[in-house]
Amino acid sequence: MRPHIAVIDDDEKITALLRRSLAFEGYEISTAPDGAEGLKLLSQRQTDLVILDVMMPKMDGWEVCRRLREAGITSPILLLTAKDDVTDRVKGLDLGADDYLVKPFALEELMARVRALLRRRPDKTDEAGHFRYEDLLLDVDGRETLRGDRRIDLTAKEFDLLHLFMQNPKRVLSRDLIMERIWGYDYSGESNVLEVYVAMLRQKLEESGEKRLIQTVRGAGYVLKGEG
Repeated sequence: MRPHIAVIDDDEKITALLRRSLAFEGYEISTAPDGAEGLKLLSQRQTDLVILDVMMPKMDGWEVCRRLREAGITSPILLLTAKDDVTDRVKGLDLGADDYLVKPFALEELMARVRALLRRRPDKTDEAGHFRYEDLLLDVDGRETLRGDRRIDLTAKEFDLLHLFMQNPKRVLSRDLIMERIWGYDYSGESNVLEVYVAMLRQKLEESGEKRLIQTVRGAGYVLKGEG
């Protein structure tokens, strides 16, 4: 699967340049023209890297960076800015950015930074293509689930739901995002279907007294993480 990169910048020329150049290198690209649209984009799909301009209308890059980290999104962030000031660089790093590039920049340097940041990504799968979180293992190709040594039989939808959580550990997933990914935009069934499936999934995962891994975040959604 191609790495997905989100470019959030109000400069149309830079956005067009990055879209062409990154796509040529084989990356999948999404763009947003300001911070507010960028947050919306990143709430709707998982991304492997965020290229984020600092000076933007509606919401600047500092605030976007802060909100992403508060939401538990751990994707690497590369900040772009016209300000070459130590204070600004330190501010960005303190807010959770991973790297910093001053405009105007050489395209070759940006590409090198992108490659370096993508190499640092934590790989959620092992060599066999299994997703692991604590004592939970998900074999996507074999459609099998293990909690420790215990095999768990899941329905197709339960498996897809757990797969989504395992792809986004420690990230709070909103109800709308989960419904769109698992049931699709055109779902018109019972309104509490997600709550029912989460309850069934928890029951199976905790059947032998194991601790809870799928937590409810009141007013926000659900998150895969250990208690405490």
